[in-house]
Amino acid sequence: MASLAPEVLFSVASFPVTNTVINTLLVDSVIIGSIFALKNKIKEIPGVFQNIIEMVLVSFYDFVESVAGKNTPKIFPYVASFFIFILISNWSGLLPGVGTIGFWEEGEHHEKHLVPLIRNATSDLNVTFALALISLFATHMLGIKTVGIKDYLGRYFSWNPINMYVGLLEIVSEVTKVISLSFRLFGNIYAGEFVLLTISSLFAFGFPVPFMLLEIIVGLVQALVFSLLTMVFMSVIMTSHNAEAHTSKEVSH
Repeated sequence: MASLAPEVLFSVASFPVTNTVINTLLVDSVIIGSIFALKNKIKEIPGVFQNIIEMVLVSFYDFVESVAGKNTPKIFPYVASFFIFILISNWSGLLPGVGTIGFWEEGEHHEKHLVPLIRNATSDLNVTFALALISLFATHMLGIKTVGIKDYLGRYFSWNPINMYVGLLEIVSEVTKVISLSFRLFGNIYAGEFVLLTISSLFAFGFPVPFMLLEIIVGLVQALVFSLLTMVFMSVIMTSHNAEAHTSKEVSH
């Protein structure tokens, strides 16, 4: 049975190194290594692989631009970074050996369970919660830089009783955003990991393949959902609060 919490492999000073930390470092290494490898192979006359990469990035950029408009250059690096990291992390759990190669450890009741050396990072609530906090922090920093501190605070605080109540709801919604982003990603990936481990323990060949194909789709969808929700949150907070009020007045008239 897949453990809900990540397993600690060893400690560096007082910092526990878990199997999801190892996976995170490996994913980071793949991303950074790929960046340097692709950077040295970029050509003025692109080949097939470069054409595919450029087509995907341009399509993704155009989609973000259709929502974010003039703020796209500021938002796109965050959206793309979240998408790439989460997608590779999600799919890394499907690689042979991830979650299945490790050592046996005896529990409190003398039962033995496998401690995998590498475990899918996004099946760890600590990782998804950290990603959600980074998303929230980046969103508010971009909001302050774009609309200014006065307009930013005006979204949450006002002497008008109605606006004050709306601002309170906005603050509560920021907390729920973190919970929603982290638990949605964690729940889907952990559930998929648990199902695959269960099916693989019952049927070694053939039968797990459809479930792996399903997890490929789920991993892609969850990476898109997280990154696109971040895009929407950033786009909204980077729109001037005064502009929103002015627009709503025009609509009411």
